[in-house]
Amino acid sequence: MQELLQYHVLKKENLDGLVTRLAKLQPLAAPVAKGDGNFAFASVHEAGEMTLDYVPTILPPKKYFLPPRETLLHFDVRRGMHVETVGDNQPLTLFGVHTCDIAGIQCLNMVFSERPRDYNYLLRKRLITVIGLECNGYCDANASCALVGASLPNGGYDLFLTDLGDRFLVHVNTQAGDDIVDTIKVFAPAAAGDLEALAALRERKRGTFRNEVALDPRKLPELFSRSLESPVWHDLDGRCLACGNCTLVCPTCYCFDVRDEFRIDLATGRRIRAWESCQSEPFALVAGGENFRKTRGSRQRHRYFRKFAYPFGKYHRFFCTGCGRCTRACMAGIKLKETLTALAWGQGG
Repeated sequence: MQELLQYHVLKKENLDGLVTRLAKLQPLAAPVAKGDGNFAFASVHEAGEMTLDYVPTILPPKKYFLPPRETLLHFDVRRGMHVETVGDNQPLTLFGVHTCDIAGIQCLNMVFSERPRDYNYLLRKRLITVIGLECNGYCDANASCALVGASLPNGGYDLFLTDLGDRFLVHVNTQAGDDIVDTIKVFAPAAAGDLEALAALRERKRGTFRNEVALDPRKLPELFSRSLESPVWHDLDGRCLACGNCTLVCPTCYCFDVRDEFRIDLATGRRIRAWESCQSEPFALVAGGENFRKTRGSRQRHRYFRKFAYPFGKYHRFFCTGCGRCTRACMAGIKLKETLTALAWGQGG
């Protein structure tokens, strides 16, 4: 009975009413078609503007939590190095976020909550409401969400919608989600039959979403512990273009650069933070001009270790969510699933 209270039903004819009201409460962003099979999270005001049947957006919703470029502070050196921090964060609702991207947000939450905490990120996170949407089938062949355990919801949202055909079943996960249900009167109480339909759908999903790579995910950390000198990295060295697309579209990559920009008076200016990529050779430079990852192959190896080895040892979870964006965005045709398979074969399958 207690579990039933956490669920509500949204009739599909009421979807536009929900979206319209959400957009009036605070800015709302949802997946929008951009042509040529591409999608992006963008501002919407009604359900007709968004597309819920979509492959992962070009950029993940991390762009709202960690903007590609943000001003951290303004400075004036004429006043004894006077600085003013910038805090222009605004409330936002994200609608229709897939489980892979919710998993990515959970990864970033852990990273930026560590000391020293990133208050810009954390303050922004508090203002963002996440409404998830379940994938009932694969978005395309590049996804590997079952391998990393991201095909089913595992928290990290305020509300979560599951399409049951003629209706959505809505799971309330936080007080913010409960407030939406109370404020916008388009929901109905869920019945036992709705939970039975959800259980049947999840059972079908377990048959649909299967490990997409021929290796046991439990052995991934061990695989990488033996792959430091794998010839696979030499192959990637000859193919990678070092464009950085794979990291920029990744929902869990968070490398950034901080630099000061002076105005023409050379006395005032601003400090900005902008996304950077570990695939860029200058980014790997350290003090004294040393570079411990000079080759593209070594930087690709670093990227894969940052997804499957280092975070597993620290957070006990992979920092790959199986969204497939890195494969879709790679101009050299480097495919994550093929690389993992090649590593496994190199270790005897």
